[in-house]
Amino acid sequence: MSLGGIPVSILQRTMVALGLCTLLAGTLRGESGTYLGPIDVVASPDQQILYVLQYDAQRIDVLDVATNQVTRSIACPGAPTGLAVQADGSTLYVTCGVASGVVCAIESSTGNVLQTIAVGHSPCAPALLPDGKHLVVCNRFNNDVSLVDVAAAQQVARVPVLREPVASDVTPDGSLVLVANLLPIDPSDADTVAAEISLIQMADLATTSIRLPNGSSSIRDICVSPDGKYAYAVHVLSRYRMPTTQLERGWMNTNALSVIDVASRTLVNTVLLDEIDLGAANPYAVTTSADGAVIYVSHAGTHELSVVDAPGLMQKLTSVPKTMEEAREQGRLNTAGTYASTTVVDVPNDLTFLVDLRQRVNLRKRGLPGVLPEKQPLINGPRGLEVIGSKIYVAMYFSDALALVDMDSKLYDKVTLVPLGPEPQLTLKRKGEMYFRDADICFQQWQSCNSCHPDIRADGLNWDLLNDDIGTPKNTKSMLLAYETPPSMSAGVRKTAEEATRAGIEHIQFAVPPAEDQVPESIDEFLKALEPVPSPYLVDGKLSESAERGKTLFFSEKVGCSKCHPEPLYTDLKMHDVGSSVPYDRRVDFDTPTLVEVWRTAPYMHDGHYVTIKDLLVTGEHGARAGELDELTEQDIDDLVEFVLSL
Repeated sequence: MSLGGIPVSILQRTMVALGLCTLLAGTLRGESGTYLGPIDVVASPDQQILYVLQYDAQRIDVLDVATNQVTRSIACPGAPTGLAVQADGSTLYVTCGVASGVVCAIESSTGNVLQTIAVGHSPCAPALLPDGKHLVVCNRFNNDVSLVDVAAAQQVARVPVLREPVASDVTPDGSLVLVANLLPIDPSDADTVAAEISLIQMADLATTSIRLPNGSSSIRDICVSPDGKYAYAVHVLSRYRMPTTQLERGWMNTNALSVIDVASRTLVNTVLLDEIDLGAANPYAVTTSADGAVIYVSHAGTHELSVVDAPGLMQKLTSVPKTMEEAREQGRLNTAGTYASTTVVDVPNDLTFLVDLRQRVNLRKRGLPGVLPEKQPLINGPRGLEVIGSKIYVAMYFSDALALVDMDSKLYDKVTLVPLGPEPQLTLKRKGEMYFRDADICFQQWQSCNSCHPDIRADGLNWDLLNDDIGTPKNTKSMLLAYETPPSMSAGVRKTAEEATRAGIEHIQFAVPPAEDQVPESIDEFLKALEPVPSPYLVDGKLSESAERGKTLFFSEKVGCSKCHPEPLYTDLKMHDVGSSVPYDRRVDFDTPTLVEVWRTAPYMHDGHYVTIKDLLVTGEHGARAGELDELTEQDIDDLVEFVLSL
């Protein structure tokens, strides 16, 4: 058997050698328990072909646009996370792999892998520069971007950015690369906490950044307008300073589109994609029409497509007064109820700003004639999208299909489902993954579990949940190992993760799902199956020399870290007073968290006060009550930090 011209046996040996994902067989036909998992769709330069990235099947399907049929599949040495196509259509550049991330240069006509180029940890979002000679790749967990010389088939530079770069785009002249950093890098108890867009000047690889509004997190995608004037980024905009007493009018989480002026490298403003009484949870991908007149946004939580009038948006944004004095001169202060946004600072809070500029297209089909409700097709999990003329193709992750939206159609329902295989039969675990990311469960669809736990980890914000009294904000915790490390929550107020999951659905999503849907049970199953991602601090999968020295210190009686953080989970499952309480806390002892994957969960402590582990040890003197930290040298501290970050 061969895929893309390469025998499967050779591919499997190659994947093992690269340390990538291993199994191809058994995931090709969408049989029960195995899935295709489309995450993105990219058109060929002539727009006759669509390349569909099948994450779970670890392949790229080649779909003929004229027939909407898959004509062949190209195997990938690992789950594909991103794709860029050479301008002449001859070569595909595919990112895949985890700790040993690579870019595969694939001949589009044959599917043969021409070259494999080593890059960083969990590479994604490849983007070709206009010269066709260079490629930029986001190395998510190295917090940097690779510059690849495609002719020489080698990485030529690494450019540091901020935190978890997951998307990028290039200006038409190739002078600037804009990078979306998923998470903030601030202490959670800072005056403002917000993720930022990194800008890389290609002439000298110098970087700057643009900070989004307070509460911005989960920046999933960014695109540059065809004329290069603006860039659009989609993200969650959290109202994390509010106690979580309700959801109406976006009380907790709203969902946003930020507009960047490329020439001045400034934020124009941020608009909400929600409506007053209906959220548009988890914006995932953004792109424009070929002429830039329309902005398209997929919503992973609400399974819909936003269609935004770009010229109308810019005209409205530029007409909003910058100051109260300007507003007074324009008569806005004397016209009660006419303008929701009096000045520019009001726009990110204005749920009516796009009311006449945006169309919401529901990608789900309901009530098909002659089809029983239980037989309606599964349409769930929009991810990446591509535009060809008036048609928008959206990858539907949980449906193993594309949703095709024809904006020129005169029909009421403009959506056609394009199956890429048999309709998947969801296991309980797969349902749990779907429900975790699904805002249908939530009151008015404002948020999903994934809104505060992006990719099942943490958003870097403090939230004032009511489970331990009002006025006691706590840092969001990762869901990894939650079921193995009770109690749940920093204050230990939920005895088990099962209890916390059910309380979250009821008191954070304000919902009671039907018992027959098995929502909490399936989420339990999904979260229990989570596995840690290998640390970027490991060297060829092993501890570095510094980390080995740090390990000795960690387990020494003198330093005493292992007293509260014993193997294998690196927690004793107990509450401790480590001197971390602040005046608004109702208690002084807190749950000991696992240190597994702690490299990924900054900031640290229950209030997110420390951005780095070293800051926690040196400034916070964490561990001083258990060991003799004062006697450690600077090198000892660095070694100890290296070990902890390698877990």
